[in-house]
Amino acid sequence: MPSGDRRDGRDRLDRVRGAFAGLAAGDAAGWPAARHRSSLLAGWSRRLHRELDAFAEEHQVTTLPVPFALNQPVAPLAAGPSDDAEWLAWTALTIREDRAEAFGRLAGRDDVRARISVWAALDNLAAGKRPPASGHDNPHHFDDAAAVRAVAFGVAGLDPLEDACVTNAEDGVLGAVAMARAVAALTEGAAMADAVEAALGALPHDTAIGHAAREALTAARAAGSPFAAVPALDAAVLDHVYSYGVAAAQTVPIALALADAAVSSAGRTPGVEEIGAEAFGAGVSAAACLAPVADSAPALTGALLGCAAGYDALPAAWRERVRTLAGCCLPELAGTDLLDIAGRLA
Repeated sequence: MPSGDRRDGRDRLDRVRGAFAGLAAGDAAGWPAARHRSSLLAGWSRRLHRELDAFAEEHQVTTLPVPFALNQPVAPLAAGPSDDAEWLAWTALTIREDRAEAFGRLAGRDDVRARISVWAALDNLAAGKRPPASGHDNPHHFDDAAAVRAVAFGVAGLDPLEDACVTNAEDGVLGAVAMARAVAALTEGAAMADAVEAALGALPHDTAIGHAAREALTAARAAGSPFAAVPALDAAVLDHVYSYGVAAAQTVPIALALADAAVSSAGRTPGVEEIGAEAFGAGVSAAACLAPVADSAPALTGALLGCAAGYDALPAAWRERVRTLAGCCLPELAGTDLLDIAGRLA
């Protein structure tokens, strides 16, 4: 299709599929994906990994161990989607259900892997607490579990608030609303700059996530490109004191800033840009370079850029690689086609 016809010719399904595939590609690009997928291997392999890591620490060895498949099938460790893609798929499949009831069916299961906020919410639901208490009385109410799930609500044009309040509160909920607004705008064909403004409208200035989002955008725009922005974002947004890099006040601002920078650095005019594989790769790769937040920042960045670009514009190798879910967090999704779910939601 000629570039001049690209924007008018790209339909809603292409953007929805782009959002799902973009999130899954970003999920796969982050270093934690291999660790998540290693849960499909024998438990002894992960135990040995921990022992090798302890050996490296004790003996000051700089050759750090990575997930491995010794005398086992290596397929789980191939580059592919992991936790974020599976929770997005689960959300899309249950999106029309009462959110507390949908989560409630997961309570008590011993084969689910999830963020701390989700586990705390499941415990709260099992104890009789209903939203918003299940999300507020929660040690990780501020994380980005709901922001990842919000991509499904965004492409469907639905409010993620009811879903977010099950597992999160405060910045955790604001991050979900911001992501949903940005994705909803992109799904309808808005320019990235307008989608970012829609997200900022959900982030009050006097909140941690609102302040961080504006700082991140300023830093990335001054840097001029996603990769050039990595040091500035590290200095302006990342918290190197805390041990869990999934705080919505960090990952959502970084995703907005890098998506904005990827489009801006491509030299396109806002409103008529054609976002292609190069801009997508630049944004997602830069997010993956921010190691502390690499569990979800690349996925959130990928969702925004993938939605803006459309599925057909994403790199062909990634389009194929991210379709099939591994079931490393929700075993019932093993072998599921993520794009089929996206198509049904669209």
